[in-house]
Amino acid sequence: MDLKAKMLRDNALEGKTIVVTGGGSGLGKSMTTYFLELGAKVVITSRNLEKLQTTAKELEAQTGGTVLPLQCDVRHYDQVEAMLKASVEAFGTVDVLLNNAAGNFISPTERLSANAFDTIIDIVLKGTKNCTLAFGKHWIDNNETNKTVLNIVTTYAWTGSAYVVPSATAKAGVLAMTRSLAVEWAKYGMRFNAIAPGPFPTKGAWDRLLPGDLKEKFDMAKKVPLGRVGDHQELANLAAYLVSDFSGYINGEVITLDGGEWLKGAGQFNLLEQVPEQMWDMLEMMIRSKKK
Repeated sequence: MDLKAKMLRDNALEGKTIVVTGGGSGLGKSMTTYFLELGAKVVITSRNLEKLQTTAKELEAQTGGTVLPLQCDVRHYDQVEAMLKASVEAFGTVDVLLNNAAGNFISPTERLSANAFDTIIDIVLKGTKNCTLAFGKHWIDNNETNKTVLNIVTTYAWTGSAYVVPSATAKAGVLAMTRSLAVEWAKYGMRFNAIAPGPFPTKGAWDRLLPGDLKEKFDMAKKVPLGRVGDHQELANLAAYLVSDFSGYINGEVITLDGGEWLKGAGQFNLLEQVPEQMWDMLEMMIRSKKK
């Protein structure tokens, strides 16, 4: 089975403009790549403009598509409004908002400062709210219809998970927002859906979450009934379908893409109960050194 096979026909997203938050790397970059291959124009945003510009040049050369890199810290509503304005000025309209920007700490909750907790809440929940509110109001005020918001959540959004409590809290809020607005704003021609991915390794995020040899000690593939982690193209295939017109009757849905992992054991990080106290000290030092 070719996990990297592409699902939709080549012009499936032609004529659409898509904004991807956190689009400069990782899963955001993988989804952006496929959107471009399917004919969409894509705006990628994050706080790191240099990384965005590098990614934009790379993907334009690779796909022949059009990428607009815009610096935006989604925690600040004024920056989101400025990003939306620049996107509309460049492309005339935006058809899809993909709320992908995220952050996470793996840590016993008692070790987290209030500021660390707030950082995750602000990026994941407040950032998704800021983008959704700004884009939604713009579409309503301008009577624009056939718009789609796709949110990236996680399987522990509905089960919770130890050791990632800020992320679980924030993602649960995003999940509730997705379902609520799917009903409330459908009358304005908007659809809201979400994807709950299981383990899809990305170098940056997984190096921060599980530095050193911890990736080997806590092999996520062993928790998945299918015996493997996900390939980025599999997620990109699903995302492309959900933002395309082919999924026009799907609204308020959250699709799990995890090989059966959460059914096998709720709480993606609950296994970290096995980590001894001294290893947490070592892990914290490794994470801090990587951040610096």
